[in-house]
Amino acid sequence: MAATLAATSLAPGGAAAQGSQENYVHRLRLQAQLQTLNADLLSHDSATAVLQDLCNRRDPEAPQILARQVEVPDDLAAANAARRQLGAAANEPVRRRRVELTCGEVVLSRADNWYLPGRLTAQMNIDLESTERPFGVVVRPLNFQRRTLSSRLLFNPLPPGWEAADPAGFDVAVTIPPNVLQHRAHLQTPDGRPFALLIETYSERVLVP
Repeated sequence: MAATLAATSLAPGGAAAQGSQENYVHRLRLQAQLQTLNADLLSHDSATAVLQDLCNRRDPEAPQILARQVEVPDDLAAANAARRQLGAAANEPVRRRRVELTCGEVVLSRADNWYLPGRLTAQMNIDLESTERPFGVVVRPLNFQRRTLSSRLLFNPLPPGWEAADPAGFDVAVTIPPNVLQHRAHLQTPDGRPFALLIETYSERVLVP
């Protein structure tokens, strides 16, 4: 009897085949979500706006995206590297703001923002230091443009060559890692002067399993 049940479950159309098909479809959905998010980030100047749209789609009464500040130790080497990347003078101040961008209690991304306070207004600097307003919201009056430096997938739901593979071979359920995507970008004024270096790491919560 046990042998008969095993043979049935492994036969085409049986439980094993159905499980493989479900895993395959699940991976396709995750891949599509990840690629869509990446494309949205690449085509918009504000990552906060992209995350707000994502939050709104999931909850008709979605809260505003907030930037929960995280304390970070001083890192002189990293500050100097950021200053160089921003084309700032050696004596020009540079500040670091590390935040978790949240939709309600859900952390969608974590970001390190290196910025040049001398290129912002006094009120912008106050808001960045004392509020949970996202960086992109605070500096919006600058009419900034986003220049992506790199875009890296940290998670690949489908292996190379998946489009030619047999869906029946996807018998192992996918495991989503804590971080799925990372972007590095400059924010710059319309005249091309950069004033911020962003390193954004997007959590698995941007995906709907």
